[in-house]
Amino acid sequence: MTSVRMDKWLWAARFFKTRSLASRACEIGRIESNGQPAKPAREVKIGDMLRITNDGGDFQVEVLLLSEVRGPAAVAQTLYLETEESKTLRLKVAAERKAMMNYAPAPEGRPSKRDRRKIIQFRGRG
Repeated sequence: MTSVRMDKWLWAARFFKTRSLASRACEIGRIESNGQPAKPAREVKIGDMLRITNDGGDFQVEVLLLSEVRGPAAVAQTLYLETEESKTLRLKVAAERKAMMNYAPAPEGRPSKRDRRKIIQFRGRG
């Protein structure tokens, strides 16, 4: 096997939960292969540099192995090598997101009827 479809490889490497989500990410431009926007049917080859944006963050990876089947997470992590700057940037963003939770804590519970009316009034619907 010398190449694999982009959406299949992204799914097999566990960047996306389903192949259709991987395909959709390609279509809306969240996947770049060697600096070019990638379509779902684009062929992935060993040594390609991919930039992947998903809910987990922004990844820059080098393709090490090819696979069309989705296996365990431990096997999926051997398919690629994430660059050091990508790892540090992702960890920094995660730490910032975690720190922001201290300044804007989640509400304790549901708003009361009075609070809900104030929210509706504030939004300009009432």
